[in-house]
Amino acid sequence: MTGQEDKKLQQIVYSCYVSRSREGEQFVQEHIFSYQISGTLVLNDGNKESIFRAGDFRFVKRNHLLKFIKQPPQSGEFKTVSIYFDQETLRNFSMEYGYTAREDRSGDGPIVALKPSPLYKSYMDSLMPYEQLNDAGHASLLSIKAKEAILILLQANPELAPVLFDFSEPGKIDLEAFMNKNFHFNVELKRFAYLTGRSLATFKRDFEKIFHLSKSRLKVARLLPVR
Repeated sequence: MTGQEDKKLQQIVYSCYVSRSREGEQFVQEHIFSYQISGTLVLNDGNKESIFRAGDFRFVKRNHLLKFIKQPPQSGEFKTVSIYFDQETLRNFSMEYGYTAREDRSGDGPIVALKPSPLYKSYMDSLMPYEQLNDAGHASLLSIKAKEAILILLQANPELAPVLFDFSEPGKIDLEAFMNKNFHFNVELKRFAYLTGRSLATFKRDFEKIFHLSKSRLKVARLLPVR
């Protein structure tokens, strides 16, 4: 495999990069359970930097902005496999297994470094043959593997239940504190509005009200035209 490749089968994503390091940013829309096969991944949520190396497992919470650096090993490939948990899958799981929806009040950051577990490793190893499957023809099998991942996470880390089954949308939060932390992310205004619990119109109005005396910051953030 040369260059770079992301292969997605329903909720399972295989990533492979060779040559040089890559960096960028992303909005994490759904919860992600990942295994670092090779190389190094550096994640930064604006408060904390987390580093994951070959053999590490991680869980990343939905509705967060992150910066990343993907570093392949010398003369090798950067490889990860990740399982994405969409809200429909989690709602169906909660009804099937009797988990009630609840609010995540842990206050923990968006990146969770998971302690190694034989359950995690055996599960991730079982995903490797699925990389060769056709997406359209194996949707049911892949759905079962996603459900298995949820069961394993709850078995090894029961404290993740409030995170997985929190179906609430972001509430209205302190806009000034949020923007001071996240203004450098290059995302659409509507994304900032959503993450701060506001409509786009309310976000723009509140933003102008708070930052109207700091035009240089508006220009850097590329949110509103400087007049």
